[in-house]
Amino acid sequence: MKPRSIGILVVLFLVALLVFTGCYTVRETETAIVTRFGRTVGEPKVNPGLYFKIPFIELVNKQEKRVLEWDGPPVEMPTKDKTYIEVDTFARWRIADPAKFFVALRDLRSAQSRLDDIIGSETRAAVARHELIEIIRSDKTRVLKVDPQNAPSGGGAVPVRIQRGRVEIERDVLAASAPKLVPLGLELIDVRVKRVNYNNAVLQRIFQRMMSERQQIAQRFRSEGEGEAATISGKRERDLREVESTAYKKVQQLQGEADAEATRIYAEAFNKSPEAAEFYGFMKTLETYKKILGGSTSLVLSTESDLFSMLKHAGAKPPAPLLKPVKAAPPVVPPVAAPAPAPAPAAPLEAQ
Repeated sequence: MKPRSIGILVVLFLVALLVFTGCYTVRETETAIVTRFGRTVGEPKVNPGLYFKIPFIELVNKQEKRVLEWDGPPVEMPTKDKTYIEVDTFARWRIADPAKFFVALRDLRSAQSRLDDIIGSETRAAVARHELIEIIRSDKTRVLKVDPQNAPSGGGAVPVRIQRGRVEIERDVLAASAPKLVPLGLELIDVRVKRVNYNNAVLQRIFQRMMSERQQIAQRFRSEGEGEAATISGKRERDLREVESTAYKKVQQLQGEADAEATRIYAEAFNKSPEAAEFYGFMKTLETYKKILGGSTSLVLSTESDLFSMLKHAGAKPPAPLLKPVKAAPPVVPPVAAPAPAPAPAAPLEAQ
């Protein structure tokens, strides 16, 4: 190959190298900053297209123009009522001034670190100024619905009213953090609380309180059930006594009617004659003896006692019968029948 051809190839190679290293493109999602020996040159290239730079002297630093995500680590912090909670936050931000960002932070890793410091500190300050329920409740206009079965018997639980709510606290964090990021060339778009957790000590207390509330509700249900059972039992006893009283009244009435009817029958039977009345007294006296006298009974009676009248003649000759004897009827002799006449002798049969 001729030396002239080699020279031309070398020149073409150098021109291609200069063109390749001196040209760069900017995409729609990027912003380019040209630096010369570490210092920025010109304005940042925010429009997409093809640009040129001095090869080997100027460098191109590309940055994101899109909205970026910041997801902070969960941080434990105390609330105003001295309750320790673990708050997990996230944010959306973007590079508003590429030149300031490049000078102050250079890259996204440094930006994420600064966001951790600024947003994390403002979040801790905002949480420390509010009570736990303000952090948990999303909006102050939100009112919890009270279950009438779980509400106390004194008219229901009064919902806790809050002053602000988590949404306004997030706005406070955004308003306090955004001005601190402006000198760094960053624009903070939004800050949100992703999750709120209790630490282990607080969780145990919350579980104990929940169990205590459930036990109180269960005890209230038991008390109401026992009261209702007592009411039902009292009503049952009252109804039972009413039925028993009615039945006893009916029984006594029937017994009274039966005793009156028996007394009437006895009176009719034993008042037909003096002898029947005396016999009735004798039978009642024997029944009395049978009830009060036993094998080892000692009885002290007066000789003038009516009860002693029967015992006084126990060994004497029995008295005449109380009832008059009935005269026997004369025997009835059946009449003797007259003898029947003898039958006449039969006439002999004549021979035919």
